[in-house]
Amino acid sequence: MRPLLLLFSLLFLFISCNNDSAETDEASQHEMEIAEHRDFEQIKGSGVLKAVTVYSSTSYFLYKGQPMGYEYELLVLLAEHLGLEFEIIIAKDMEDLIDILNNGEADLIAAGMTITDDRSELVSFTETLYLTHQVLVQQLPEDWYRLSYENARKDLLKDPVDLIGDTVAVRTTTSYYDRLLNLQDELGGWFAIDTIAGNQPTEKLIEMVALGELKLTVADNNIAQMNAGFYPNLDVSVPVSLSQRIGWAVRQNAPELLDSINVWILENKGSTTYNVIYNKYYQSKSSHKKRVGSEFFSQKTGKISQYDAIVRQYSDSLGWDWRLVSSLIYQESRFDPYTSSWVGAGGLMQLMPATAKELGVYSINDPTQNIMGGTRYLEQMWENWAEIPDSVQRIKFAMASYNCGYGHVLDAQRLTEKYGLDPLVWDENVEEYILKLTYSEYYNDDAVYYGYVRGMEPYMYVKEIFARFEHYEVFIPLDPSI
Repeated sequence: MRPLLLLFSLLFLFISCNNDSAETDEASQHEMEIAEHRDFEQIKGSGVLKAVTVYSSTSYFLYKGQPMGYEYELLVLLAEHLGLEFEIIIAKDMEDLIDILNNGEADLIAAGMTITDDRSELVSFTETLYLTHQVLVQQLPEDWYRLSYENARKDLLKDPVDLIGDTVAVRTTTSYYDRLLNLQDELGGWFAIDTIAGNQPTEKLIEMVALGELKLTVADNNIAQMNAGFYPNLDVSVPVSLSQRIGWAVRQNAPELLDSINVWILENKGSTTYNVIYNKYYQSKSSHKKRVGSEFFSQKTGKISQYDAIVRQYSDSLGWDWRLVSSLIYQESRFDPYTSSWVGAGGLMQLMPATAKELGVYSINDPTQNIMGGTRYLEQMWENWAEIPDSVQRIKFAMASYNCGYGHVLDAQRLTEKYGLDPLVWDENVEEYILKLTYSEYYNDDAVYYGYVRGMEPYMYVKEIFARFEHYEVFIPLDPSI
């Protein structure tokens, strides 16, 4: 008996130790998952709020050269309120959002996430941004437009109970999947759930239903309604859930950041600005249809403008990334070849008539001639700054010169050197003194030859072009043939 008792004791001790070890490993793993400590003070110190989101026709996209989206526009307002720059990180897979947040790559999930108990164990949700509910997305019959309302819908599912025995396609690790599992229990009947990879956005699944590639899917009502405006052969009238709260999320170890965001949400939710943004992306079906149907909607064709081929041609001779030149053209004219400024500059790259003539441009509104002339002028500015060793900094000097004139940038450079900063670096050096040239104590300085300039214009000109270029890099391939 003694050997047997000893054996049981050792076995019990082994199991207990293993259980303790497993619990310790699990706790350590959870600690590792949210080990990054970067709360509001650390973020303010860095000056940059990092937000992770996803591509979608409502959250974040590019349209006619302009970054847009519900989450994007709110991030612009939030960052301004917090006095921060913001950086957008794109999750290739919806399933990666929480991991990207908790491993410290991002500070905030800025994507419309349904607030659930399971997710609340992993992240801290903000105040509710809006309410929605989930609906079934299904296709109307082929000849729906010839039928009466009743006849077009007579063979459709009209109640969640009709799902029994059918198949619904949704992504895993979404609130849609969780809702369908609960619905099976509630209905007391079985239906198949076809799980789709997490890198397929909700809009793609809706499109697949519209094209007949999937029979059924589930989506938030506001997203489903907007897409049904683009695909009129869809029915999205059957609810499969009660109202659900949608919010953003931060790490659980960032309570100060959470408080700061919540204060902003509570102050702004319900304001005119907030409602205009929401309505633009979730209420205006005509605007959504126009964007999604455009060849310049980034998710569809990867184009910036109808002048992409011309821009690529002349950017190659300049040696710059064509997407950067496109961002400059957007800044100058919003891709309108017939726009003109109050000083007489015209065309896509806003050439002055005298400059255009010197550059061989005889029709200032002709896109090809204008881009040819504009890139030639940029090349002249580039050559003027050959002493700048860093190519990115050199481009910024060239752009500022393109905007306000080479002489004014030389003045700012001389002031920079005079006051002890680096005259060969634009960022936080020469750009600071181009700003100061607005004030008499600086434009009357002995180092200044060309006098007053509205320094905020070239300062913001360079910043906005490069900020937009970062969005172009995300959405638009450098080589469209790949």
